[in-house]
Amino acid sequence: MTETTAPAIADTVSRYLEFWNSTPDQQRRTGDRTFAGDASYIAPIGVLSGVDALADFTDQFVSNMGDYRFQIRTEPDIHHGYARLAWEIRTGDTSFAEGTDVLTIDDAGLVTSVVTFVDRAPEVAAHHAEG
Repeated sequence: MTETTAPAIADTVSRYLEFWNSTPDQQRRTGDRTFAGDASYIAPIGVLSGVDALADFTDQFVSNMGDYRFQIRTEPDIHHGYARLAWEIRTGDTSFAEGTDVLTIDDAGLVTSVVTFVDRAPEVAAHHAEG
């Protein structure tokens, strides 16, 4: 087994960001180049498996919240087949949430798992109180 190089991981991280910021049709194509077929996504909201589940998750988010932008807050930490990225989700001019994803990347440069931590949760209760 060869170790995935930092430049290869950086390329995977770029595709990962592209995946989250793509239209639904583009997202499925980008997902096939980014994730292993059985990739897992483990987050406080639940556990998802595969590109279709991740794309469906995005569709649901957009249906409820509207357009968004997923962006990194700092340069990702990369080593030994892992990447840790601090992210922010923005809806319009508003910061919706912040978190950290830890990606496991295989020798082919595909994401096999993502573990998501929420560093600053959305203020959902505040939005419900206003409405």
